[in-house]
Amino acid sequence: MSGALVLGSEGPGKAVQRDREVHEWLSAARDADLPVVTSAVAPVEVTHPKINDAALRWTLSRVRVEPVAQAPAQSAAALQYHGRVTILTSGVEDIGLLAAGHPRVVAEKV
Repeated sequence: MSGALVLGSEGPGKAVQRDREVHEWLSAARDADLPVVTSAVAPVEVTHPKINDAALRWTLSRVRVEPVAQAPAQSAAALQYHGRVTILTSGVEDIGLLAAGHPRVVAEKV
């Protein structure tokens, strides 16, 4: 099986909060030996006074945090991962518009 699991900005935060659905996705990705990826912007978006910093750092240590720069952003349309790519996001509609024409990209709401 090939592909990747991409966490939108809420993914790491929900993992820290022990959201059951996110943990099921993360477990499935681990069991399938799929990379789990998030943007370097995600920690900025989920950090707030009530977040458990240690838990967030641990969560981020278990995923591939990709830098945000022009080149990776431009290649995101091509998606650097082979196989099905599942994106966990609260913006399913937005990702659907961005991924139109890429049948192997699936957005799931979290």
